[in-house]
Amino acid sequence: MSDAIDRPSLTPHHRFRPMSGRDPDQQHRTSTPLELLFDLTFVVAFSVCSSQFADLLAEKHFAAGLTGFVFATFAICWAWINFSWFSSAYDTDDWIYRAATMVQMVGVLVLALGIPQMFHSIDQGRHVDNQVMVAGYVVMRVVMIFQWLRAARQDPRHRATCLTYVSIIGIAQIGWVAIILVHSTVPVTLGAALVLGTFEMIGPRIAEARSADGTPWHPDHIAERYGLLAIIALGEGVAGTVASVSAIVGDQGWSSDAVLLAAAGIGLTFGMWWVYFSVPAGPILRIQRQRAFTFCYLHIGIFMAIVATGAGLHTAAFAIEHKSHLGTFGTVLAVAVPVALYIGAVYLNYVLLVRVWDRLFVLLLTGTAMVIGAASFLAATGTNAAICLLVVTLAPFVTVVGFELVGHRHIGTVIADLMQDPHSS
Repeated sequence: MSDAIDRPSLTPHHRFRPMSGRDPDQQHRTSTPLELLFDLTFVVAFSVCSSQFADLLAEKHFAAGLTGFVFATFAICWAWINFSWFSSAYDTDDWIYRAATMVQMVGVLVLALGIPQMFHSIDQGRHVDNQVMVAGYVVMRVVMIFQWLRAARQDPRHRATCLTYVSIIGIAQIGWVAIILVHSTVPVTLGAALVLGTFEMIGPRIAEARSADGTPWHPDHIAERYGLLAIIALGEGVAGTVASVSAIVGDQGWSSDAVLLAAAGIGLTFGMWWVYFSVPAGPILRIQRQRAFTFCYLHIGIFMAIVATGAGLHTAAFAIEHKSHLGTFGTVLAVAVPVALYIGAVYLNYVLLVRVWDRLFVLLLTGTAMVIGAASFLAATGTNAAICLLVVTLAPFVTVVGFELVGHRHIGTVIADLMQDPHSS
């Protein structure tokens, strides 16, 4: 009888729950299954973006490739960021919230379907064919307006903040719809997108200032969410590398270049993962909540660099298949540059979070630069590209070794000092 009574309590119910705001100090707060499902749709978007970027790099269409890549990845990252911060503060996990989130997932997939046309149109140089891509983005953002309206109604304490989000997102979406309707030149369209993107990024600062404590997001939950998206982006790079190597093997059979490329892709993934998780962001955000904007915006660059590294590895596979117009030097730079930007962005994120500069960082960044420089020099002198990429793989491990030997003590000391005196830095 007791089992029959207890069993219903173990079954989750997803009935209506008011959005009164989550507890920002809740113990053991982790990502929900719905959030993990939501993240999976971004694997598709990152994959399409990386593939399109690699195609244009291999054709030496650098300006078009980089422009399309930045445009697409910013839209992808910004849509994910907005959902993740909202869910950290207001995730009710009732049926309304679940249904709304699933509509956002459809928007992500629509955005991904529009990425190839957008890249191609920029490459052609006539106008930006972004109707499908922007339509998917608008779908995601309109759902966010609904979510913020619901929170405004049910959380009086943060109503002003929620309604400010509604106003800013709504105004921006009118602008994005106008971009869909107006077939303008590439420079004009991208200029308008830059203005709208800047407006959307300023929005959270304006909105969060409307209440004394801001929305009740959870620092450890946010740190975990960002870490999971970094893993997803890295995983997309692994999947792309494996697919590329499989294509090479299927066409040419196993070769030393194919083996070295696979080793470089896997090695970079391991090293970049280790670098990212060398610093525990959760405890820092818990102490310094006001630095969340720095953490948030810098991660757009971090995610872009990860996805660009995957595109670079894909370009290297094209070179092995003799389907690339890039020489050895260009092929190596396609991987080395985003790896260098990634490592630099991770260091910058840490420094701006804790406001402490360590001489150890100078040594580690110098060592990293030497590795990147050595790989570039070898490429310039005609060394096999696959061997050069193995040298690039050593770049993140300079930081890994430094942090494991010495750096972890420095980070522990800094965090301990912040806990004792949050205003010391």
